[in-house]
Amino acid sequence: MAPAPLPAPAALPPPTPPARSRADLPACSRSVPYAARTHGYDTFRIPAVVRSDRGTLLAFAEGRRSSASDTGSIDVVLRRSTDGGCTWGPLAVVAAGRGDTRGNPAPVVDPRTGQIVLVTSYNSGAVTEGQIMRGEVTAAQSRRVFVQRSGDDGRSFSVPREITADVKRPHWRWYATGPGHAVALTRGRHAGRLVVPANHSAAPAAGSTDNGQEPKYYGGHALYSDDHGRTWHIGFVDDTYDGVHNANESSAAQLADGRLYVNSRDQHGVAVGNRLDSHSSDGGRTLDRPFTVQPTLDGVPVVAASVLQQRGPRGSLLFSGPSVPTARQAMSVWRSWDGGVTFRRAVTVSQDRAGYSDLVEAGVGVVGLLYETGASGTYERIEWRKVVV
Repeated sequence: MAPAPLPAPAALPPPTPPARSRADLPACSRSVPYAARTHGYDTFRIPAVVRSDRGTLLAFAEGRRSSASDTGSIDVVLRRSTDGGCTWGPLAVVAAGRGDTRGNPAPVVDPRTGQIVLVTSYNSGAVTEGQIMRGEVTAAQSRRVFVQRSGDDGRSFSVPREITADVKRPHWRWYATGPGHAVALTRGRHAGRLVVPANHSAAPAAGSTDNGQEPKYYGGHALYSDDHGRTWHIGFVDDTYDGVHNANESSAAQLADGRLYVNSRDQHGVAVGNRLDSHSSDGGRTLDRPFTVQPTLDGVPVVAASVLQQRGPRGSLLFSGPSVPTARQAMSVWRSWDGGVTFRRAVTVSQDRAGYSDLVEAGVGVVGLLYETGASGTYERIEWRKVVV
């Protein structure tokens, strides 16, 4: 039986922030680690970023060779910055597709070893998400899950090691890790645990006339490791499949009280709103309650987003995503002072087109934002911004 949920802490009143202006932004507050039609790739998508124990920024992405399509020859790529995002080192291929699809990077820094652990997803480059959801592919062609690690500050990574059998249930079809950074728990009885938010789709029940591609078959889940990424287990599973809340791409953060906050894309559920959330009081093994709509993020469109708990006793929970409910546009950052119960928009970064994003700590009162953007198209570049919050 799961332990009883911990009571939510009383909300702290938001402190009065000091007056700040654009002049307060640190040097090199903006750069472009990935631009379309460079390095031999047509498009870069699906950003994920972590900061190593040495202060190095590791910016991961999918390098899509032939087009912006989710299908085809896709590599997981990486660029490193040792100067806070001012400049970026050479592009490195961390997991080569070689004609197949490798993506959905979910990196995390192990708090005890300092190693970077990277979990990614795979499928044959000859099949689509729709075919996988309809069950029209073989097990070898379908979605599979791999883990890699780096012990040299991201300069090199081990060969991808498959963990599909440990983290994917037999009746699941689609499967995606993250996207965006995973979480290392640093407090409470599960300190040291690595938690990767993920999503899946399930096969329809026997006798159903559904084909499995209906959005109601999406569900969120987590995978976790208590031994530095050597072995993995399935954590919480959202398996209602009723079409009301369709949890999809997810992000998570550990709150100051030790609970895990999980925020998910709602993939066309019938409930009003595009963001879902919940909490876990047992390190991601179960959810305290089923996913429900987060009404204070109703300005966010259907898209992957990111959450980050700022460090320090007065740190707040942050959320990043586009802020036009009907379009991927106007990247913004929201703040929550009550552990994800309510959010309020803190800053709009740009009015340009904007898509997927990932947040990382970048200094006192400053966060780093790695996100898809462009003046006329959402996938023109992946940009790095330092944002005062």
